[in-house]
Amino acid sequence: MGFRRHGPFRAGDQVQLTDPKNKRHTITLKEDGVFHTHKGAIPHSDLIGQPEGSVVRSSGGTQYLAFRHLLQDYTLAMPRGAAVIYPKDASMIVGMADIFPGARVIEAGVGSGALTCFLLRAVGPDGHVTSYERRQEFADVARKNVEKFYGDPMDANWRLVVGDLVASIDEVDVDRVILDMLAPWECVDAAAKALTPGGVICCYVATTTQMSKTVETIRDHGCFTEPHAWETLVRDWHVEGLAVRPDHRMIGHTGFLVSARRMADGVTPPPRRRRPKGTTEEL
Repeated sequence: MGFRRHGPFRAGDQVQLTDPKNKRHTITLKEDGVFHTHKGAIPHSDLIGQPEGSVVRSSGGTQYLAFRHLLQDYTLAMPRGAAVIYPKDASMIVGMADIFPGARVIEAGVGSGALTCFLLRAVGPDGHVTSYERRQEFADVARKNVEKFYGDPMDANWRLVVGDLVASIDEVDVDRVILDMLAPWECVDAAAKALTPGGVICCYVATTTQMSKTVETIRDHGCFTEPHAWETLVRDWHVEGLAVRPDHRMIGHTGFLVSARRMADGVTPPPRRRRPKGTTEEL
């Protein structure tokens, strides 16, 4: 992972320029490059050698704030072959599925590579991610996006497989399996065979019917703990002097997450206990 995240700007860095209206542009710096906009031009040489957080002025007089982009900004702006997982959901997957440095992770449904970028950062140079994608055109876009963000090929700790997870999987004793697809329930058995005891399966789905089918399949499989289903909503706040209120827009529903842990072979999960109807007493 050779992409540099600090220090003065240099040729090859990806830089995010933000204008006074908060419109953002991402450019890759070149020694003789020029960024053109209807507000004027900015030679890349004006940025190379400057520290992050600098302000540059276009030939038309507009000021731009310059930073290396954050991963969340990159994933929202990256070229797409398929829809991307939003940063709020990718962050929850990394956190709630406990993706740790050195982990061995399987991802199925690579899409445009947004979640892959988060997973690779979380597992670090000592971990490994294997991504399965059925469609070649999506795999091609994902590879370009991932390698553009990290600045070099990721062959050391990333394997991209074009094919169906169930038919192609050859890993065992993996730590985490992340499924982002239309029918993740079809891959639950394959995930169970690949996961080490204590490992986590985490599925991302868009609709309540998909969520229900996924939960029931994991529940009935017999190798997993009781699945946990949830979604995350993000609401920004407007804060300016005494004008403090929720923003008029928010990132509402994007998808549901379902997770469970792999039990040891031969272990039967304890029977679920439900509250009797008509009572709120804890059992």
